[in-house]
Amino acid sequence: MAETDQALPPSDQLAAMNLTDTVEKHAFSDRVLIRSIVGRPDGGAGLAGQRVRAGGWVKTGREQGKGTFAFLELNDGSCPANLQVIVDAGLAVLSKLVATGTCVVVDGILKVPPEGTRQKIELRVEKVVSVGEVDPAKYPIPKTKLTLEFLRDHLHLRARTNTIAAIARIRNALAFATHSFFQEHNFLYVHTPILTTSDCEGAGEMFQVTTLISESEKLEKELIKNPPPSEVDIEAARQVVSERGEAVKQLKAAKASKSEITASVAELNKAKENLSKLEERSKLKSGIPKKDGKIDYTQDFFARQAFLTVSGQLQVETYACAVSNVYTFGPTFRAEHSHTSRHLAEFWMVEPEIAFADLQVWLAS
Repeated sequence: MAETDQALPPSDQLAAMNLTDTVEKHAFSDRVLIRSIVGRPDGGAGLAGQRVRAGGWVKTGREQGKGTFAFLELNDGSCPANLQVIVDAGLAVLSKLVATGTCVVVDGILKVPPEGTRQKIELRVEKVVSVGEVDPAKYPIPKTKLTLEFLRDHLHLRARTNTIAAIARIRNALAFATHSFFQEHNFLYVHTPILTTSDCEGAGEMFQVTTLISESEKLEKELIKNPPPSEVDIEAARQVVSERGEAVKQLKAAKASKSEITASVAELNKAKENLSKLEERSKLKSGIPKKDGKIDYTQDFFARQAFLTVSGQLQVETYACAVSNVYTFGPTFRAEHSHTSRHLAEFWMVEPEIAFADLQVWLAS
C-alpha cells in the first residue's frame, strides 16, 4: 500500500463547491477544513491572502534553508490531499514539527507558491498554536508501503493511512446512498437488535453471548481468596443462633426491661443473618452452573441462551406488518470457522420488507 502525495476529491464534489473568495470555517471550530482549500477546482489559488487556522497531522516534514524554515505536508482527514505549510524557525522548534504523525494547529496566510511547484496554494505560518509531539523512533506509520497485516497491529493509527481513510470515505458514501435511496422511496428505517435469542431461519453459525464464563472465573478467584465456610463454621453459627434465642427467652421470662429485650433480639437477628450468609456461601461452587447435566442458562444474563444476530429479518417483518415499507441496515455476524475473503465474521447488511408489494410496479419502475 503506497501513500500518495496528493489526491483530489471526486469531480462531482468539486463541481458542487462554492467558489467564493472567502474560506469557510468548520462548523464547530475556528479552523478551516483542508478540503475547503485544496479541494476547490482552482486548487485553492482563489483564496490567496486569506488568514486561516489549520489543524491536522504531519504526513511528511523537512527542514530547509539550513534549519531556517520547514515544509510540512498537513492532512486533517477531510480529504486525501495535503496542505503545504511553511514554518519559520523563529516561530517554533522545527525538529518538533517535522516528524511524521505530529499534530499541529497553526494560524497563517494562504499564498500562491512560486511557479513550477505542484501546489496551487500554501500556508505561510504566522503563529504555531499547539503541537502534539511524536517520537519518530516509536511512531509506527511511516510514509512507506505498509501491508494490511502490519496495520492490524496498529489499529489506533491505521486510519491515518490513505488506504484505510479511503475505505472509510467509501463506506460513508455507500451508507449515505443506501439510506438516501430508501428514504426517498418512503421506507422507514428500523433498528433491529444486535443481541437476540433467535436463530433467524437457521441462517448460519452464531456467536454466543454469555456472562456465565466471566462470572464463573470471577467466582473462582473469589473462592480462592476467601474459601467457602466449612461445616464446622456453619455448626458454630447455628450454636450462636441457639444461644441468642435462649437468651431472649430468658429475658422475656424474667420480665426484663424493654431496652434489654430489644438489644438481645437485635443480637439474635444479627446471628441469624450471619448464619444465612454462611449457608448461602457454602453452596457456591466454581465452574459453569449446570442442571441435570446441562448448562443452566437460567443463571445467565438473559436467563436463556443469547447470540449476536445473523439477520434482522424476523424483527423487520413484524414492522412491515404494521408500517408497510421498512428496512434495516446494521451489523450482522456469522461464526463459520472459515478465514477466507468470502466468510466475514461481521458485516453490514441491508434488509428491506414491503407490505402489499406489487412486483409488476417495481419492474416497471
